[in-house]
Amino acid sequence: MKKTICILAVLLILAPYSAFAGGKKSYIVGFYNLENLFDTVHDEGKNDYQYLPDGSNEWTEVKYQKKLKNMARVIRAMKDENKVWHAVLGVSEIENRHVLEDLVAEPAIADANFQIVHYDGPDRRGVDVALLYRPECFKVIESKSIPFDFNSEKIEFTLTQEEQDYFRTRDILMVRGMLGDEMFAFFVAHLPSRIGGKGSDLRSRGGEIMYEQSRLLEAEFPGIKIVAMGDMNDNPTDDSMAVYMRGKETIDEVGPEDFFSPFLSMFKAGYGSLAYRGEWNIYDILVCNYNLAKAPEGGLRIRPIVKKKFYGRVFNQPFMVQQDGPDAGTPFRTFSGGTFKGGYSDHYPTYILVSNK
Repeated sequence: MKKTICILAVLLILAPYSAFAGGKKSYIVGFYNLENLFDTVHDEGKNDYQYLPDGSNEWTEVKYQKKLKNMARVIRAMKDENKVWHAVLGVSEIENRHVLEDLVAEPAIADANFQIVHYDGPDRRGVDVALLYRPECFKVIESKSIPFDFNSEKIEFTLTQEEQDYFRTRDILMVRGMLGDEMFAFFVAHLPSRIGGKGSDLRSRGGEIMYEQSRLLEAEFPGIKIVAMGDMNDNPTDDSMAVYMRGKETIDEVGPEDFFSPFLSMFKAGYGSLAYRGEWNIYDILVCNYNLAKAPEGGLRIRPIVKKKFYGRVFNQPFMVQQDGPDAGTPFRTFSGGTFKGGYSDHYPTYILVSNK
């Protein structure tokens, strides 16, 4: 047992996990916003100019290598605590496949043998989502990049038709395969930004798209287990997650058409994965469908991992926390106020435990 620090500085006890001890199969499934993991070379069509050596961030090879090592250190720290690598790790704010190839080759995590599922997307800022997975645990059958659209019968959009035609955001990634001997699908999203106080309708549509796609998979593959994850730019209580993803706070509430939202109760209890203007939020969310939340005994099912009460984990260690200055106590960022700080990310990673016992 190891002591870890939650973002409210409350000591929690977290049991280590053995992947296959005594017939038990356990898998860590998580998400991490890598906060602008860009290389130093311009990609045609991407707005990466500030992340070039002559850009506003003076993004040099030295800074890039520091960023890679920092991201790998966090992933390694999660493995050291859990005693097992993530089976599946969704990531966001990555520029291209190349940065992920560099990341998974970092000495600190190379032993994990992470493989990559990534598609170049249309986001105007030039960032994508992707999935890292261990082929020893997860066998990919198919994947696709799902574009954002405005084809909703329930949501009234604030953007004009012209604005909708111009709008571009991250695609949603879907990867279907076998986790152990059970069929799973993973959605990875980075829903539209809150900048300017706008976009709640857009984020609601993002949740609706994932929900619609999930129901199609459930119809085609009865019994399939689904995890939707990402930087939702919303808390679990917001409409995108609570209404359009039908996220429920407790497993008992989850019906066949619902999702279990493990970070909803954690958010209400004061946990957070990022801080903005003095307030903590959990935008880094994982939700799971009925088949995973209420799987019969012997099947893979989401399990409590914090205090034997909470089904989600917000991971942070002292080295990931800003120790001084006006941002003390918040995630230690790569940049702050336009200045290179050499930190990690403005988000803490989150994960769940999936086990058959």
